[in-house]
Amino acid sequence: MKITFLGTGTSQGIPVIGSTHPVCLSSNPKDKRLRVSVLVRWENYNYVIDCGPDFRQQMLSNPISRLDGVLFTHEHADHTAGIDDIRPFFFRQGDISIYGHKRVLKSLNKRFDYIFAQENRYPGAPAVSANEVINNKNIPLGGIEVIPIEGDHNNLQVFGYRFLDFTYLTDVKYVAEEEIEKIKGSKVLVINALREEAHHSHFNLEEALAFVKKVSPDKAYFTHISHLLGFHDDVEKKLPENVLLAYDNLTLTIK
Repeated sequence: MKITFLGTGTSQGIPVIGSTHPVCLSSNPKDKRLRVSVLVRWENYNYVIDCGPDFRQQMLSNPISRLDGVLFTHEHADHTAGIDDIRPFFFRQGDISIYGHKRVLKSLNKRFDYIFAQENRYPGAPAVSANEVINNKNIPLGGIEVIPIEGDHNNLQVFGYRFLDFTYLTDVKYVAEEEIEKIKGSKVLVINALREEAHHSHFNLEEALAFVKKVSPDKAYFTHISHLLGFHDDVEKKLPENVLLAYDNLTLTIK
C-alpha cells in the first residue's frame, strides 16, 4: 500500500494569502502546504480521502490514470470544494463513487446540485455514485475492509478511515475510547496537529502527541498544519523519533 500526502495544510493553506508571517515567507518547499488530502493506493486501486479546493493542482503533481473513489471526512469547504474537478476521471470512467456520512452527502447535494441531478443534467457536469458511511459498518473497497473511525471536530462529527495498517484522521478534537480501540495496531497513524496553542476544534501539538502515545503506532505523521506551528524543520527536530511532520507530496510504502 502506498500513501501520498496531496496536501497537509489547514483551511487557508500555507502561505496564507497576504501574510508576512515568517513561515509563510519560507523558501523551504516543506513549509508550503496545500489543503489537506491523501491518496491511498494498493494493487490497481486509487482512493482519495477528501477533495478540497486544491484537488486539481494536487492531481497534476501526483497524476493517476484512474480514481476509484473519494472518501469524505466531513463537509467543510477545505475538504470538499474540489469535487467538480473529478470531471476528467468521470469523462473517462463514468460515475465516480463517493463515500461520506449521510449529513455530508446531503450537504454536497445541496451545494453541488448539478452533480447530483437526475434529470436535465448539464452535459459537462460530473456524476457520482453516493454511498453513506455508517459508524461500526466497514466499507468494502478493492478487496479490503475499510474501517470508519468516528471523532468530534468541536460539535461536528467527522470520520477517519483505517485501511489495513494505515489510519488517517484529521480535524479531530476528541476521539472516544471505543474508536481508539479500532485504531490500535496500526503501523502508520496520521493525525491533525494544528499549532502549539490550544484550539476549540483541532488537536494542538501537545494533544496530538498524547494521542499518538495512547494509540502507539510504529510511526505517526502530523497533518492539517497551520503556519503557527512553526517551520517544518524546526518542529520536526523536537518530535519523538517515531513522530514526523507530513509534507506535501510525501509518499509512504506500508508493507
